[in-house]
Amino acid sequence: MGRHVGAPQLAAMLGTLRTDRPGYLELADAVRQLIDDGRLGDGVRLPAERELAAAMGVSRTMVTAAYRELRAGRYITSRRGAGSFTSLAGRRQPAARGLWSAGHAEVIDLACAALPAPPELLEAVRVAGTDLALYTRHSGYLPLGLPVLRERIAEKYTARGVATMPEQIIVTAGSLHSLHLVLKLLAGPGEKVLVESPTYPNALALLDQAGARLVTCGLGPAGWDGAQFLDMLAQAQPRLAYLIPDFHNPTGHVMPAQLREQLVAVSRATHTDLVVDETLVDLHLDGGPVPPPFASFDRNGRVLSIGSMSKAFWGGLRVGWIRTSAQVVQQLAAVAVDLGVSCSILDQLIAARLLESAATVVANRRAELAAQRDALVAALHEHLPEWRFRIPSGGISVWAELDAPVSSHLVKACEEVGVRLAGGPRFGAAGTLERFLRLPFTRPAPELEEAVRRIAAARAHLDARSRPYLTEPAVLA
Repeated sequence: MGRHVGAPQLAAMLGTLRTDRPGYLELADAVRQLIDDGRLGDGVRLPAERELAAAMGVSRTMVTAAYRELRAGRYITSRRGAGSFTSLAGRRQPAARGLWSAGHAEVIDLACAALPAPPELLEAVRVAGTDLALYTRHSGYLPLGLPVLRERIAEKYTARGVATMPEQIIVTAGSLHSLHLVLKLLAGPGEKVLVESPTYPNALALLDQAGARLVTCGLGPAGWDGAQFLDMLAQAQPRLAYLIPDFHNPTGHVMPAQLREQLVAVSRATHTDLVVDETLVDLHLDGGPVPPPFASFDRNGRVLSIGSMSKAFWGGLRVGWIRTSAQVVQQLAAVAVDLGVSCSILDQLIAARLLESAATVVANRRAELAAQRDALVAALHEHLPEWRFRIPSGGISVWAELDAPVSSHLVKACEEVGVRLAGGPRFGAAGTLERFLRLPFTRPAPELEEAVRRIAAARAHLDARSRPYLTEPAVLA
């Protein structure tokens, strides 16, 4: 299958095993947890038994018994002469990914990680309505986007240290529209796409619909394992890699600058285009510096940067963009014309006006989110002290590790007490990540505190579930 994990690397990922049970069971459980947490993707070849035993300093008999246990649980498959491979096929089904919900006023919705509109929106709408008169004599079709908006977006990149011309920008109807255009242009059905695990669920759904062959590489408690990501990229040689390096959704991690530079370098050798989702880049909450953009390391046109107004400004404003070479922008515009989907002139005018006051809007957003994050963290420490998580320095969510692999059951139980959640399996391939839950801090602090109290009560009474409270699928953002 072209992907493998070396014995020293797997031994480091497994860490020190406990000794309160037979060693082969502890080893099997440790490998199983790596698979369930998405850190070992589907179809990865494991080290030979002798190699892993030597790397871990244990007997080969123990590794053989552990592999046998994993085969019995359908976590790995083995073929004579080929080796042992991780396996998810037939064991789990991909989690449903709802994209729409009517919503209920009495429900605290923590499945949708999005902020309400800023106060500046209404003034931007008023001014944009006046600006619209300048464009009404035009057909209204602008496949590349409104010139003034492309200029504003190019200025944003230049201010971040990446010199950008408006010709390098195409305006889209949001980040998913951007990804759709890129897939149509650069990756046909059946081609490999490398993704992080966990990752943004709506992007996973779009990749599934496009027929992409997903290659997953897991994020650990500290974020990206640089050696593992670089090895996976070199081994799999995917057509595209979809990455969220800035305040990653859902984990909140920030990719180090060195790894960004290394990934760009390896992508040149593997002929892989890097689709970099920067939707959350403006939402740093603790004042620390953000690493340079991926595009600042790109000299060969391998990086396509995706941005959006949805997180820092408003989800109801369906405006996004792609920054890449001027040549690729023209090719993307041709795809957009073929698909017949573009961003409305009025939305683009509103976005352009909001970007004029971006410094004020974003500063207020950061203060709002920082206070709400702190309220959520305090509530979790008080009511669910056994859950583990790191406090993110930015973004919109806490990625919580639960006390047991009960994420999907807890989501159902919380429906009954009026809290809508997005469980860990929504963010991974093939139903993994059952020990995790995304908790966004995009709601007011009192709602977050009440939600955590309800979640704690539902966790305590998980086995005493009654009729489901909600019936609609959840919005994920």
